[in-house]
Amino acid sequence: MRRPLSPPSALPYMPGMSANSSNAAIDRIFEDFEVLDDWEDRYKYVIDLGRELPPFPDSARTAANKVQGCVSQVWLQSSSNGGADPVISFIGDSDAHIVRGLVAIVLALFSGRHASEIAGLDAESVLKRLGLDEHLTPQRANGLRSMIARIRREAAEALAA
Repeated sequence: MRRPLSPPSALPYMPGMSANSSNAAIDRIFEDFEVLDDWEDRYKYVIDLGRELPPFPDSARTAANKVQGCVSQVWLQSSSNGGADPVISFIGDSDAHIVRGLVAIVLALFSGRHASEIAGLDAESVLKRLGLDEHLTPQRANGLRSMIARIRREAAEALAA
């Protein structure tokens, strides 16, 4: 019997991250992926993750927040607490169900971290560990890379400011 899946709500931990970071979110995603027997079930879980995203404000659906390089429409908006190494929070959305779930995974990896942590996080290895690199269409994989590049660029800009 499979345990019920519920999307994570805490921030993930990655090796080298600060002790204040939590590993609950990404660990839960990994655990849930291991429980799921096939990729059809994993895709359904990713879609469920996307359904749990908070509503994205219509006012934020602007050209400036749109992620370039995604076939689907994807929007990311950031906010930070300022300072030399600010904590950056992200919200996001997509018009495609599976991509919205990928947005949720990306936000679980990056949102609420210091800009320096974002810059040093090896998101590609996390996504590879989840198996996403092998099971996404080339267009979705390119879109995922575009989201990550956008988040890293915003972190670099925050550090340079």
